[in-house]
Amino acid sequence: MKFAIVNNTKTEATKGVKGICPSCGSELIAKCGELKINHWAHKGNRTCDPWWESETEWHRSWKNNYPKDWQEFVLLDDKTAERHIADVRTANNLVIEFQHSHIDPNERATREKFYKNIIWVVDGTRLKRDYPRFLKNKKDFRSTGRTGIFLVDYLDEVFPLNWINSSVPVVFDFKGLQQIDNPKDERENLYCLFQVRLGRYGVLSEISRKAFIETTINGEWTTRVQKFLSKLIQPKQEQKEQEARQQLTQANIIARRREPQWFLDRGKWKRRRRL
Repeated sequence: MKFAIVNNTKTEATKGVKGICPSCGSELIAKCGELKINHWAHKGNRTCDPWWESETEWHRSWKNNYPKDWQEFVLLDDKTAERHIADVRTANNLVIEFQHSHIDPNERATREKFYKNIIWVVDGTRLKRDYPRFLKNKKDFRSTGRTGIFLVDYLDEVFPLNWINSSVPVVFDFKGLQQIDNPKDERENLYCLFQVRLGRYGVLSEISRKAFIETTINGEWTTRVQKFLSKLIQPKQEQKEQEARQQLTQANIIARRREPQWFLDRGKWKRRRRL
């Protein structure tokens, strides 16, 4: 953990100092050395949040883009008393989880259900094959006519399998902590895979790091994403309604054809079915 409570203040790990866990209230010990980044650890092997993972410099680098009060924010479910520590929770109640290590899809889905308004930022440098695979397939992305918005087929060939079925947006960071001299390098931007599908296609947005950080801080991210997704979903819903109307019309035509037809034969009304 980056922070502990020391004298009622959110404090980073300092050698020789003891603190209190903001989640479970137990004692924390400052771990400060040359091999690992400074952090707080529970006394013994205890951990209060099973979702918590050992932090890397990549985690810290991302978290440092946000105010200290937003980092390692403890969230409590009032109904179940379950509590977890979000990497970042903004003033607009957006949770941002920075994920470096592998995550089981079931745990991913459980976290999404708990946090609700959440976005993932995934370290795309963890596995060496992930960025080359992405770059190889990028040339086949279909343009939507909107700058930076693409349709992506065969998602399992482009992104790690455990992320393509997320119920919330997933942002891939293929640069990590690397220093890249070319400002036009593909890794300078972030790539957001949205949770909606247009037929068999996934929807991907290429965005700058600066824009992502700014919009998640000022609250525009959630609003923009909601508007963007509603515009995508609305035509799809209208198409479904049109197809339903067409099916109903066709059913009515068939029903009318099957209705009995009356005709006059030698002064008597007789009935026959239409073919």
